[in-house]
Amino acid sequence: MSASIAGSEFDEDGDFEEAHEINVTPFIDVMLVLLIIFMVAAPLSTVDLPIDLPTSTATPTKKPDKPTYVSIKPDLTLAMGENAVKRTDLISSLDAMPDMSKDKYVFLRADRIVPYGELMGVMELLRAGGYTRVKLVTLEGVAGAPNALPAESAKP
Repeated sequence: MSASIAGSEFDEDGDFEEAHEINVTPFIDVMLVLLIIFMVAAPLSTVDLPIDLPTSTATPTKKPDKPTYVSIKPDLTLAMGENAVKRTDLISSLDAMPDMSKDKYVFLRADRIVPYGELMGVMELLRAGGYTRVKLVTLEGVAGAPNALPAESAKP
């Protein structure tokens, strides 16, 4: 219940007349706070390693709530999420994760200039450690568009 002081209109009891308007200021305040929370939280949910992924025209699949990313950087070093990991410590780091199990998918990201043998070596490490459910991560491509290598990595 709200009252209007501006017109100083009184009803028959001598009280202020009720204003029949909705006060939207608290609603706007709540929406602005939620907007700020989502603007801060959204960038935190992605992996920010600079990797030039190849493209694929396959239909994308739904990713889980908390995916586990293993990345092979252009300098052939490994990273789990955004943290650098030695090859010898990869399996123990995966085992040490509280929400990771052998039946969950591991998402493997590799830069486009990483040699095929290095990619297969990391997949072999994962398989030897018991992580047989591996998905390769690519960028979404346009159907019918050529998937050419960049000029600096193309070999004659």
